[in-house]
Amino acid sequence: MKPESHLIPPRRRMPRVPPFYPVPLRSRRDGWTVRRQTDFLGFLAETGSVTAAAEMVGMSRKNAYALRARRGAESFAAAWEAALGAPRRKVTVDDLAYLAYEGLIRLRFFRGRYVGSSQAPDNSALLRLCAKLDRQTGGAW
Repeated sequence: MKPESHLIPPRRRMPRVPPFYPVPLRSRRDGWTVRRQTDFLGFLAETGSVTAAAEMVGMSRKNAYALRARRGAESFAAAWEAALGAPRRKVTVDDLAYLAYEGLIRLRFFRGRYVGSSQAPDNSALLRLCAKLDRQTGGAW
């Protein structure tokens, strides 16, 4: 045991942030874009501080809480809670078209640091969407 080992703070355990559906908003250059929402959650998981994460994406803490309180922000709020270490909760996204064509956003970490995100269409959502459309048309393709 090194004599200085008691001075080193314990490493913060990285929480597992579930894939999330971004809060639907009108597109504004200075507002909460999908990229800013994603980066905010990544930095929130890395730092554990809402204020620091909001500053890192160029937004205020007040705006972050207002975004979380908006209608349609259930998935974002669940990812926020998971980023802070709360137990994960399942949120169902009803927008099959978005899932099929865009997909949920997954945060990427490397050695405890937020490095980016990825987004890929969900094939199972595409199949569910096709089945739903087939039922609506009565199978008359």
